[in-house]
Amino acid sequence: MTRFNRIATPLAGLTLIERKQMGDERGFFSRFFCREELAEFGENGAIAQINHTKTQMKGAIRGMHFQRPPHDETKFVSCLAGAVFDVAVDMRQDSPTYLQWYGEILSADNARSLMIPGGFAHGFQTLTENCELIYLHDKPYAPQAEGGLNPLDPRLAISWPLAVTQMSDRDRAFPLL
Repeated sequence: MTRFNRIATPLAGLTLIERKQMGDERGFFSRFFCREELAEFGENGAIAQINHTKTQMKGAIRGMHFQRPPHDETKFVSCLAGAVFDVAVDMRQDSPTYLQWYGEILSADNARSLMIPGGFAHGFQTLTENCELIYLHDKPYAPQAEGGLNPLDPRLAISWPLAVTQMSDRDRAFPLL
């Protein structure tokens, strides 16, 4: 029996994962990740790095970040506390959905994750205070390969659900397309 539902998104390769929860009066149990069941994760299914973020203010934006090839990475992004509007932008120039974005609400309650393949930029906006996310990466971070898109770029036209309350100077300074 699989512990995950896979839901295709309009952007090829970007997959919404629903973790099945088994619960009773004590709470629930769910499998967070399984290399055998999520074999499409990354190049060989191995996790090279796990990152954890906490963003305290509602309406804050983090992103849109990516790693350039050959360091482009698959990410498995999940919300452990609070709720976020999680966004991926297709950066693959040969893709029919190049520069299109997809957003999904990830929360501690809905047991959803986004599996984001290499070639995508990623970011999120907090919908509640004190949001915590965990990222599984198939490759280690390579600072020389880091890139970003301006989350407020009118060409991307991302429909952030809330007014922006916080954003780093670095993210705000990413150039417009």
